[in-house]
Amino acid sequence: MMRFVEILRIAFDALLRNKMRSLLTMLGIIIGVGAVIAMIAVGRGAQVSVEAQISSLGQNVLLVFPGTTTRGGVMAGAGTGTTLTEEDAQAVKEQCPAVALMSPQLRQGGQVVYRNVNWATSVQGGSVDYFGIRDWRLESGDFFAEQDVRAATKVCVLGQTITKQLFELADPVGETIRIRNIPFKVVGTLKPKGQNVMGQDQDDIIVVPYTTLQKRLLGHTHAWGFMVSAVSKGQILFAQQQMTDLLRMRHRLGPMDDNDFTIRTQTEIAEASTATTRIMTILLGSIASVSLIVGGIGIMNIMLVSVTERTREIGIRMSIGARRRDILLQFLMEAMVLSLLGGMIGIFLGVGGSSLVSRLAGWPTFVSPGSILLAFAFSMAVGIFFGYYPARKASTLNPIDALRYE
Repeated sequence: MMRFVEILRIAFDALLRNKMRSLLTMLGIIIGVGAVIAMIAVGRGAQVSVEAQISSLGQNVLLVFPGTTTRGGVMAGAGTGTTLTEEDAQAVKEQCPAVALMSPQLRQGGQVVYRNVNWATSVQGGSVDYFGIRDWRLESGDFFAEQDVRAATKVCVLGQTITKQLFELADPVGETIRIRNIPFKVVGTLKPKGQNVMGQDQDDIIVVPYTTLQKRLLGHTHAWGFMVSAVSKGQILFAQQQMTDLLRMRHRLGPMDDNDFTIRTQTEIAEASTATTRIMTILLGSIASVSLIVGGIGIMNIMLVSVTERTREIGIRMSIGARRRDILLQFLMEAMVLSLLGGMIGIFLGVGGSSLVSRLAGWPTFVSPGSILLAFAFSMAVGIFFGYYPARKASTLNPIDALRYE
């Protein structure tokens, strides 16, 4: 232990004799570590933001769309038919044990008017389970009831964007608005959710009973699809399989027939949406890592110069009893000190830089402890890797030749 402390002290003394050179040598590591942390923070921030937007869809959500993914060799895509019925949705709720909640899902754009103010928005039709599936919380008032769905009552629940646009600071509960010239009574308002993964405002919405949307606004009873909530996160795949088997049986599809419906799980949506941000994070981190390699080459270069300058010193140490292992450890320690000090400064620079980017550019950033440990470990590895060759070269010098060196 005493020998290690002494070698560490000698390494610090050697570096402090050339403060400016040591600082310039560390600069490559400082910039590299800082860039790695900042770039990973930007990428992870984008990924965390997307994951938060996905979670705003609701709890354990599965989306069921009409339409086959392949038909006659042609990709048709979801939502390209009207193969799903209201009876299919009810059968899923009643006969699939892994399904907890179910709501038909219909959507229609419409102009909304209150007194002399109007706003174009999205009108969403659903059942009473819709709010539980989407994990919506009330800001004021109440949700519509089951009897409203059965009777196709003209009632609605407003998102926060609509509330602010039409009523500003007033409470809209109990007021009457007009959707495409049809009067609807406001029974409640929803808490804000922000944007979804496509950048659309989730609060720019009016929710009405799906039967009301079918009869009053659409003029038909086709179901565009429905959404369900699995009993638990671990039951999502079971729910997907149970629904697939049930719908294929109800639609009388043979073993070789393609599905005439599409089921998407929340996990699939999340994986598809975060794939791009994950690739971006890896790309940004890889580009920033080049700076660390350049910094490591700088350390190797300076350590080789140091070995040449201190050849006589090495010879003297060897002549008074220093072993080759001691010389190797001394120069390797100097390289590691340069790298680790640069790494620590770079960590503070990276954390501060990511915070500055978040404030100035408005980008979400997330500095994880894992990225800090990774950058620190990588900087230490750079010091060992690029410092080993100069240290080994110093330890293999012939003491007689070293003492004669001018």
